[in-house]
Amino acid sequence: MDGIVVAFFVPVVVFLLVVAPIWIIVHYKSKANVVNGLSSSERAELDEMIEVANKMAARIETLESILDVESPGWRENQEA
Repeated sequence: MDGIVVAFFVPVVVFLLVVAPIWIIVHYKSKANVVNGLSSSERAELDEMIEVANKMAARIETLESILDVESPGWRENQEA
């Protein structure tokens, strides 16, 4: 009987003293990161990606307009 109690009690104590506090700390740190939003470096990187995407969209529009003039049926020839 004592062996069963020890076999159950020791893992529970180890979990409560080691695993549970680490789990709680990591959980609330991740919640704080979500609430705080983006860091300044992440925001700068996002702004740079938005600028690159806008430039790429403008280039695509330019290329499509050139293709419309030079090859009017190019859109119908595309296989989806």
